[in-house]
Amino acid sequence: MGWCLALELGKQPGERFQNGQSFDGRINTSINAVSMRYLRVLRLFWRVAIAAELEYRINFVVALISSLGGLVGSLFGLFLFYRTGYTFDGWSWNEALVVLGIFTLLQGISATFLVPNLNKIVEYVQEGTLDFVLLKPISSQFWLSAHTVSPWGLPDLFFGSGIVFYAGYNLGFAPLAYLALLPPLMLGIVSLYSLWFILGSTSIWFVKVYNVTEVLRSLLEAGRFPIEGYPAAYRVFFTFIIPVVFLTTVPAQTALGRSEPTWLLGSALLATGLFQVSRWFWQFALRFYTSASS
Repeated sequence: MGWCLALELGKQPGERFQNGQSFDGRINTSINAVSMRYLRVLRLFWRVAIAAELEYRINFVVALISSLGGLVGSLFGLFLFYRTGYTFDGWSWNEALVVLGIFTLLQGISATFLVPNLNKIVEYVQEGTLDFVLLKPISSQFWLSAHTVSPWGLPDLFFGSGIVFYAGYNLGFAPLAYLALLPPLMLGIVSLYSLWFILGSTSIWFVKVYNVTEVLRSLLEAGRFPIEGYPAAYRVFFTFIIPVVFLTTVPAQTALGRSEPTWLLGSALLATGLFQVSRWFWQFALRFYTSASS
């Protein structure tokens, strides 16, 4: 970014402007201005989206009942494994609850931020309204990823947090244990977003890619249980093909204090790599996009 601004401003790094401000200082000022502009746009997006959604408040009741039903089903499924004395290798009941709580949190984050945005990419391509997105004076990837928000995912966020705190209380978690799971959890969210956006970008070539995103969501259901609960072949698949292990198991292991540094490093490299690939892939896909007006 620094070299791009240098070309625009006609200066080289280290040079100064006539007012005495260094080039590096101008760069920092420009970055801060851009960041604040995007934050203002994001706040406006979400305020309008929430106001529109709250016109149909009965939807919150429906979402609450749906989330509660899904949670009961997940707890019952986990209970069926443990009721006879069976345990996932190295995972007690409360430790498995931490994984389930993190999975429920991810469901809430997906329903609140990812689904209402990324599932719309296919519609924009099909209807030709992607043209209007590309003409806006902000990043098209930013607009497609964050222009709306749905409060109907909040019940899953509350339920997931409640399960994590309940299980952590039973396990004697210190406050630092809850903080420790946040970095790998955020990295997992970035990885999930990047995969979802890459699949959505393929709609420029395949207009029915919506079915593929549903397959991805179905595969992510495996994250409700510790990865040790699956056969070896499935562990390989959910680690190296669809990285489910980095979404729930790694954050849970970090909170439990038994995650190896290699897993955390792998989670960081995966999130960084996938996010960068999503940016490159979007720019590559746009080269093949045919405007609705052309």
